[in-house]
Amino acid sequence: MSDDTTPTDRPDRPDRSEAPLHLSRGGVSLVLGRDAGGIPVVLHWGAALGDLDDAALTAIMAARQPGAARSSYDLPRRTGLVPDGTRGFSGTPALAGHRVGGSARAATPSLVDWVVDVADGSLTCTSTDDEAGWEVQVELGLDDAGLLHARTSVTNTADGDLHLASVLTALPVPARAGELLDLTGRWCKERTPQRHPWVQGTHRRDSRRGRTGHDATLLMVAGTPGFTFGRGEVWAVHTAWSGNHTTYAERTPEGECLLGGGELLSPGEVVLAPGETYDAPRLLCSWSGAGLDPLSHRLHAHLRAVTPRARGERPVIANTWEAVYFDQSLDRLTELADVAASVGVERFVLDDGWFLGRRADTAGLGDWTVDPTVWPEGLGPLVDHVTGVGMEFGLWVEPEMVNPDSETARNHPERVLRGHADPPITWRHQQVLDLQDDGAYADLREALLALLDGLDIAYLKWDHNRDLTDATHDGRPAVHGQTLAAYRLLDELRAAHPALEIESCSSGGARVDAEVLARTDRIWPSDTIDPLERQHLQRWTSLLVPPELMGSHVGGPTSHTTGRTHALRYRAATALLHWFGIEWDMTSLDEAGLTELGSWIALHKQVRPLIGTGTLVHPDHPDPALMVTGVVAADRSEAWYVVATVGATDTQHPAPLRVTGLDPGRTYRLTEELPPPPGGADLTDAWSADGAELPGRLLHEVGVALPVLDPEEARVLRVVAVD
Repeated sequence: MSDDTTPTDRPDRPDRSEAPLHLSRGGVSLVLGRDAGGIPVVLHWGAALGDLDDAALTAIMAARQPGAARSSYDLPRRTGLVPDGTRGFSGTPALAGHRVGGSARAATPSLVDWVVDVADGSLTCTSTDDEAGWEVQVELGLDDAGLLHARTSVTNTADGDLHLASVLTALPVPARAGELLDLTGRWCKERTPQRHPWVQGTHRRDSRRGRTGHDATLLMVAGTPGFTFGRGEVWAVHTAWSGNHTTYAERTPEGECLLGGGELLSPGEVVLAPGETYDAPRLLCSWSGAGLDPLSHRLHAHLRAVTPRARGERPVIANTWEAVYFDQSLDRLTELADVAASVGVERFVLDDGWFLGRRADTAGLGDWTVDPTVWPEGLGPLVDHVTGVGMEFGLWVEPEMVNPDSETARNHPERVLRGHADPPITWRHQQVLDLQDDGAYADLREALLALLDGLDIAYLKWDHNRDLTDATHDGRPAVHGQTLAAYRLLDELRAAHPALEIESCSSGGARVDAEVLARTDRIWPSDTIDPLERQHLQRWTSLLVPPELMGSHVGGPTSHTTGRTHALRYRAATALLHWFGIEWDMTSLDEAGLTELGSWIALHKQVRPLIGTGTLVHPDHPDPALMVTGVVAADRSEAWYVVATVGATDTQHPAPLRVTGLDPGRTYRLTEELPPPPGGADLTDAWSADGAELPGRLLHEVGVALPVLDPEEARVLRVVAVD
């Protein structure tokens, strides 16, 4: 059965000789057949296969029948939709658990009898093992962009409690995908790529931090060796969950190649009573035949669709943190707000330090009332001033945390999340608030609603500054429940204040995943705004996150986190094609400095309509010292590119830039949007490509010369169609 958009509904036919099912949408195909025993098997996930009739699909199934090896199982064996050790799969089983009480005879499920339903462009595959008392359902669906959504659910169908140990979702990929890419990192150096051959065995990336983690891989990517942003066939999966999770790649000696993921469950964390169901995290699965960029485009389309208020233009932000830190006063902040408004800022965010007892990071978390010693009249005068000069007001909060030195911890020590009588070791002088405690949740919710009800707040910067350690609630591991409670709190605040926007910050980029982005409007990819570090980490964060959902700020000349010094041109160009912000004491700037900063804000506003609706591209360049980031309009009538160096170029004259993402049949005019920096490495007066008119095909295939570039220099190129 084949359809280029959605499959035609038809009743399930239990006849095991039925033709495979073919989903095709957005340039991607998924073919699901049944083996000789009726077990669903993914025959193909990848390039669109065109219009296939039942005869062709049946022939594919027959032609892919494996043989039977010596000293192995006597019959040919395939890995089914749910990798199952009871049927001879030697790798990581998708399902694991045990039952306490009841009369079930089997310990783990063996799923043989499957019902496959087809509706709304998706497949729902259901099987029950009555001996084990497990019902398992796997949902598979392609969206309009060709992104595959996969999810596994388990229901306890027997008596006794079912203790789940693992519920994973996995998809097969071809053996030609011989190289793996995943990401690791740390605070202020998130999203560091690592690549290696995909050899036999399991490459597994686990995060047990209670949040996504600075070191968490956003994607597990497998591809043809040597793949780049613009070349090679690639497959990737993302585990959409903000708590403990795993993402893995596995190649077995029998020849199976799988990408998978799911929640990491501690013993006793999820226990299903009879009739209860557990829904594992969604696995987002993306394929591309032309490198990493198209793979990311499918993920970007999904996040743009589900993020609560995705829109084409995001307001320019001024955040007070690196401008004033904890040194807050009405006079100082109104002066900063006036300067911010004068250069074109549209949203003013008061960061950490406004609440009770918060003169440093050692106290106050959990006491979400305005500190009268700093704000004797409350925050109202500041909010009124900010809105009076034409900006929106935003506020920093860290609702899931508590300082031991706080009224909340002193009055309710039982609300500190812990596994033993002694609380866990502190992190940034703080502990975690147990959101599964009804009183803690209710008090926190009311405190946040009181702020939102009483002040004109358009935006919350929602921080989460530590891992969850030794986390237990009522004698059970607590990360699963804590994560769901955080989602619930975000949902309830949005329901009460539908216009509210929320940023997911977690000591920078430690909570970045598709599930939290379904409830928030932007992520803070890192606490460092050093532009050299940002060039790297923004590029790799964009494997998952589109640019308008990624905050990028212009800091002061010397970075707070690294001590490096950069010109404003480099700092601002690094932020230009993302959600632009300022985190700098602008009151220290002279008139020339303010004029230069204002010109960058104006330039960002010129390109901003493309950022939230266009296509992000990363033209490959042979010199690792050069990074190129571009945004191309949806109709390919216009594009902007930032060319930045992250080190000294290998050659005096950098290799030509191949300008990607354009319509090969149209002619474009190139312009450099800013004059070259004074005293730069290139002694000529202008970029030779400035003003050139060339067909898109030549721009992509032949490219244009680059100027001689200094280390840590940036240029901005605009490309506009002239026909």
